[in-house]
Amino acid sequence: MNLTDIPARYYFDTSIFGGYFDVEFSNETRILFNYVTEGKIICLVSDLIAKELISAPSRVSALFNNLPGQFKESLLVTQEITILAEEYINQKVVGKTNRDDCIHIATATIYHANALVSWNFKHIVNSNRIQGYNHVNSLHGLPEISIKSPREII
Repeated sequence: MNLTDIPARYYFDTSIFGGYFDVEFSNETRILFNYVTEGKIICLVSDLIAKELISAPSRVSALFNNLPGQFKESLLVTQEITILAEEYINQKVVGKTNRDDCIHIATATIYHANALVSWNFKHIVNSNRIQGYNHVNSLHGLPEISIKSPREII
């Protein structure tokens, strides 16, 4: 196996799972999930996503639960992650109501995801916000996080 055979590790936020069934986003999202089942992508998911999907429609939570285990990496939200998420808020990248979005970004950063993938264009896949998240990461000696929509991945 050479380095180009190593699958990319992408953190999927909750919007990706819902996007699978959304008319506007389903085509790209289904291709993205095909990449996971083909082993081209390792899907990183946090315990926050698992918690958020408890109240999701059953078909959305089933999509999450049925991802092939060998292509899914479960991540724990740690104290280091919650502190970094709070710093995004303190630095006014987003407001307090977007704490869970910040936890997703901090989780992807701390676990060195190749990218965070989201359909949330207001608070996550937004060039001004991305610049803000990465500024905070830089202040803390952390790497930049790449944030993309599925359209940019496929």
